[in-house]
Amino acid sequence: MKKIGIEASDEIIVRSVLAGNIADFEQIVKRYRDRVYSIGYRFFYNKNEAEDFTQDLFVRVLEKLSTFRFEAPFKYWLVRITYNYGINRKKKLFSEPDIIEFEMPDISLSLEKKPIRDEIVSLLNSSMQKLPKNYRICIDLYFYWNLPYEQIKEITGIPVNTIKSNVFRAKSILRDALRGTIAEEYYEM
Repeated sequence: MKKIGIEASDEIIVRSVLAGNIADFEQIVKRYRDRVYSIGYRFFYNKNEAEDFTQDLFVRVLEKLSTFRFEAPFKYWLVRITYNYGINRKKKLFSEPDIIEFEMPDISLSLEKKPIRDEIVSLLNSSMQKLPKNYRICIDLYFYWNLPYEQIKEITGIPVNTIKSNVFRAKSILRDALRGTIAEEYYEM
């Protein structure tokens, strides 16, 4: 059988896997591995635990793939499973998630800009840790996963207006926390 290429949509890949071409699932893993790992890291703050989470999650996704109904984009279904699996796994290990760390994409920077970037990431992480948990969850799904409010509602069970309010308040808190820092100077907030 011909293997599906990287340009195929998620839904085409899922249909192929469901038709018995399990090797095509590798495309899904490649496409979403970094994002799933990042969520795992945000739940457990440990590289090894995040790697285990990522592996276990993709095994779980493959096992539950037949429950995907093609009513919404696959990405939303995957985020919901990832989020719920993270919460359930975290509950088994600890009481509740408390820190979400922001990671900026690894882009090559000149030697003089790297310390500035690192300082901004550190300031942002410190500020994000101080946000209430419900704000962190909403802002993470909204900005990092680029999910619309309706999808965040389906994943978290939080009403849309509350999500909008949480994102707005979190942005205001972060802006205030970063005011007067190197981040403000660098990005002219």
